[in-house]
Amino acid sequence: MTASKVLPSIGTATTAELRARLEHDLGPAAVSADPSRIDRLSVDWAHMSPILAEQLPAGRADLIVTPSTADHIPLILKHCYEMRVPITPRGTGLGNYGQAIPLHGGLLLDISACRAVVEIGDGWVNAEAGARMRDLDVAVHGTGQELTIYPSTKGSTVGGFLAGGSGGTGSITYGSNADGFVHALDVAPCDGSGQLRAVAGDDTVPFVHAYGTTGIIARATVALAPAHEWVGVYTAWDDYGAATAAMRALSTIDRTPRLISLDEAALVAILPADPALDPHRISVRAIVQAESVDEVREIVNSLGGSTEAVRTGQNGADRLTSISYNHSTFHLQKKVRGYFHLEVGGDLLQTDPDRVRSVYAGTLLHLEQFTGRVGGMLMARYESPEQVYAGMAELNEMGISIHSPHTWILDRRLDGVRSVLAEMDPLGLLNPGKLPPEGGMA
Repeated sequence: MTASKVLPSIGTATTAELRARLEHDLGPAAVSADPSRIDRLSVDWAHMSPILAEQLPAGRADLIVTPSTADHIPLILKHCYEMRVPITPRGTGLGNYGQAIPLHGGLLLDISACRAVVEIGDGWVNAEAGARMRDLDVAVHGTGQELTIYPSTKGSTVGGFLAGGSGGTGSITYGSNADGFVHALDVAPCDGSGQLRAVAGDDTVPFVHAYGTTGIIARATVALAPAHEWVGVYTAWDDYGAATAAMRALSTIDRTPRLISLDEAALVAILPADPALDPHRISVRAIVQAESVDEVREIVNSLGGSTEAVRTGQNGADRLTSISYNHSTFHLQKKVRGYFHLEVGGDLLQTDPDRVRSVYAGTLLHLEQFTGRVGGMLMARYESPEQVYAGMAELNEMGISIHSPHTWILDRRLDGVRSVLAEMDPLGLLNPGKLPPEGGMA
């Protein structure tokens, strides 16, 4: 990654003292100063943005700590508070915005070994922050339940998904991870207390999609629903208007699908080869309840599409998840250099795609159906930051909403974040460099 500047580390003496403290409390195996491991864990997927690749400061941790239990996290933060050491939390490093890059050096807190599924109840599961979403889903299925939402990459940790993610499979019904998915959190503040704080209900919102700037999520209780038999349905289309009409129709069936995605043919061609994906036709894919398959087939036939495959079992649904949301961007960038992407929303994506495509050269569209609206990813050829930002303004003028993946600065629900900072992080040590200056954003 080419960086505009390199920010300073905490210094060798401070690093040595912090390492000694952590090894004393957690054991030598939990602490690492291995340069290759530090290099590997000090990055995330920000390189998917050419703007971030050019402008994001090069961050590198001085030390890595990997606690084996969530109960160690507040003790780690207590040492950092006393020594004035910045802390950057990391799950599996699957974020796309530089959110897990330690811009001010210091300690990288790797929560990936805190993986315990603590308790499963009626409508909820409590787990440590490093538990993988895939493992959570498997565990709760044994009780006849399922996660209401999960990210497109099920290898993500629950803590990473809550702190850095937004929505995913199931969002068509349940919204984002800040819309009631979180029942309660145990959060470690960086205030010198060495204690976890329990928050519940609406009080959890300042800690969701906050990049760990308001506290480190140690354990989370998230929502479950009764389990259904989900299947993956692949359909193919020659006409874009008919394909988007199918998306709208599928979103209104009695048993709401868990996911509905569309890729233009040029994007289908770069996805992993699959007999159900015709590289010459538009693909609409849906995760639906098994009882809805006949209804889905009727809708597809009535609108002129073809059903290419119906795949059963959890892998049938998970396979569709793994080629949804930003995965089209990932596969495109693997095969074709020089593309950037934007998260977009608006009816024009379905009703007048040519107008949307006119803004940037080489535009390709991946769509996701949400409750009452459509969103997705716009991918286009990259020329310069100025070209990207000018096009964003033009898209906004025509009614397309945009969330830019080209910033490492937190830009959601900042009033709530700022309302707890003085209490949770009085010295500003939690993931510094990720918040805008006071008054910089609403």
